[in-house]
Amino acid sequence: MSAPKPRPEVFSVSPYVGGESVLPGVARVIKLSSNEGAFGPPPGALAALAQVGPKMHRYPDGGMAALRAAIGEKFGLDPARIVCGNGSDDLLALLIQAYGGPGTELIMSAHGFSIYEIAGKLAGCTVRKAAEQALTTDVDAVLALVNPATKMVFLANPNNPTGTLLAQSEMVRLRARLPEDVLLVIDAAYAEYVDDADYDPGVALVDAGENTVMTRTFSKIFGLGGARLGWAYAPAPIVDVLNRVRMPFNVSSAVAAAGMAALAEPDWLEKGRAHNTQARRRLTERLAQAGLKVHPAAANFVLVDFGSAERAVAADMFLRARGMIVRNVKSYGLPECLRITIGTDEECNLVAEGLSAFCHE
Repeated sequence: MSAPKPRPEVFSVSPYVGGESVLPGVARVIKLSSNEGAFGPPPGALAALAQVGPKMHRYPDGGMAALRAAIGEKFGLDPARIVCGNGSDDLLALLIQAYGGPGTELIMSAHGFSIYEIAGKLAGCTVRKAAEQALTTDVDAVLALVNPATKMVFLANPNNPTGTLLAQSEMVRLRARLPEDVLLVIDAAYAEYVDDADYDPGVALVDAGENTVMTRTFSKIFGLGGARLGWAYAPAPIVDVLNRVRMPFNVSSAVAAAGMAALAEPDWLEKGRAHNTQARRRLTERLAQAGLKVHPAAANFVLVDFGSAERAVAADMFLRARGMIVRNVKSYGLPECLRITIGTDEECNLVAEGLSAFCHE
């Protein structure tokens, strides 16, 4: 008996595993494993969801004109150069499908976001990883891997799971040294948390040519991770390509309404960034006082080095026993580390107290 057989690439990757949210027997779980917004969805987004309910039998606007206009107004961008998707992962995969495929190569950093590798391999690309310096993308290492088969470079800035930020001068140098026919994709999922005056999430490089794309998400500071909403800002020819390869209705009307309301929520972004900057600094200081190494981070999480994989696992289990879930990043080649999302002040205090107790025990 024979059976349908999938392409071999399907078995070249392991299924993506998201951050856990449930602990058996624990009524209240402190979830700091998925880098979600600290304060949940904006009140206006919840109200918008309720209002759109009676119209759910109607198909959404496939082009998301109103949502693109709202994004453009919020960030000072041309709506015609914006494409919306079912989370930024959707758009990242579409770019790989459109510009990659068998016989092509995709370059990412050694500890880059795992979706690049998963989507790349599923599309038939060869994925090559460039060594990093101090857990930060090394531009020279990336450039050293470029060859005639290279079609795409994917770079998250700030990076997940390391939290490191590549200086704008290095971003400009990377783009200038890459061949013009290589697509640079800047994943700026954590852009809203960066408080570095020199930082540009990718807009300047997109505007400077025809070969760079910036992706963004509503899953972090805007608190809509469960809604699945992302967007890309790109040159007009790449926008045309994305609109050809995306599904006709890849964003629902309910999600679009929530996204527009989140953008309009007064001071939401500014308050979220201010809280994150302060809470991240306090958590870093407290963990350092407990004797732990905390890598510098520019996003809404910190990466904590426990010195060994065994100690990281022990710390993870210690927190779980107290109702707290953080992220083991062994799958990213960092078995000695745990990634901890910046939550509310209470949640940060609890995890700091928990790890202090672990270290002293």
